[in-house]
Amino acid sequence: MVNFNGNLVASEEKLFSANSSFLINGDALIEPIRVVDNSIIYWEEHYFRLMASMRILRMQIPMNFTMEYLEEEIQRTIKALSLSKAAFTVELIVARQSAKEEDLIKSKTVYIIKAAPEETTFYTNKEGGYEVELFKDYYFNTDMLSTINTTNKIGKQVAKVFAYENNLANCLLLNFNKQVIAGIEEALFLVKDQLIKTPPISDGAPNTVIRKKLVEMLEKLEDFEVQEASISPFELQKADELFLLDTQKGITAISKYRKKEFKTTVSTNLQGKLNAQLRLASLA
Repeated sequence: MVNFNGNLVASEEKLFSANSSFLINGDALIEPIRVVDNSIIYWEEHYFRLMASMRILRMQIPMNFTMEYLEEEIQRTIKALSLSKAAFTVELIVARQSAKEEDLIKSKTVYIIKAAPEETTFYTNKEGGYEVELFKDYYFNTDMLSTINTTNKIGKQVAKVFAYENNLANCLLLNFNKQVIAGIEEALFLVKDQLIKTPPISDGAPNTVIRKKLVEMLEKLEDFEVQEASISPFELQKADELFLLDTQKGITAISKYRKKEFKTTVSTNLQGKLNAQLRLASLA
């Protein structure tokens, strides 16, 4: 079951025509959102990030796209699934409807809301090996478009195939300046002694709400210094720990990169602190 423009339909239903800009141009935005105990975590931040991304793509913002309306539609979609689960990952997708050139300026904006249940209420630490490698077939831009989450993911799809072919859990992406910017879909963090680094948005790092919240949390910790600074490939093997971060899984510790095996002490501790922060957000 998905919510298409306010209508609850089976996910197998035909939603777009062959003239859809969503289909032809990959002209759509995806905002992943965590819902815990019927509370949409960091909803205000997600909403304003979505509005800012729509403005970057010069999409028409419908009059009914208020924070209250979309919140109600997310809740209605989850309720329609009739699942007794405490946590869901929601994808709020907005797209330009028509790909016809004459409709480009006035094209209607449509939305889809998808919700998937999670097995656990809060994030859990992944057990077992999680090996990564640099993906060097293609490099990624550092402009504003690279910071928003669109359905135009061809480079990332190729990286996923590379990871599968090489029996890797994930790949680390590089920008055109040969700086490491992220996992395929996740923000990247590096731990060295008491320093925690994450690539800046200006390098092409994903500008996600969960990344912003973790950086804010790290800035309040006395045990560590946090920096948003470029990470070169040479720094990876010198790190004490590497970990990835996304809305669905939270923190994922990287266990191996090339011949270097990493600790997971800091990432495990931070996962607990992140869960505590999410728990407070769910009660707000």
